[in-house]
Amino acid sequence: MQHAKNPTETDERKFLEAIARRILIRASYNGTELVLAPHHLFERHDELYVGALNTGKAWRSDDERRLGYFKLKGLTEVALTDDSFEPLELEDSSLPRPEDRLLFAV
Repeated sequence: MQHAKNPTETDERKFLEAIARRILIRASYNGTELVLAPHHLFERHDELYVGALNTGKAWRSDDERRLGYFKLKGLTEVALTDDSFEPLELEDSSLPRPEDRLLFAV
């Protein structure tokens, strides 16, 4: 009997691939479809999070663009796209909280 794969493990692999290949991810978050440019995957309190640029967000200027942080469990319908991205040049590439543990980054 085969067991279904844990969706979180599958999504984690998709984010790792997207970060490594610098390709966009399409996902649903609270019922809203997002296109994300994932920059890093990290762990906080045994939960996985991704730091990603929401490419669909309207920024006043390119200088204001910054990463948003999403709990992996909150993202559904995760799919890799064929579109690549250039990582943001971040002045401060540290994680949001001191206890966060970086797993993978661009």
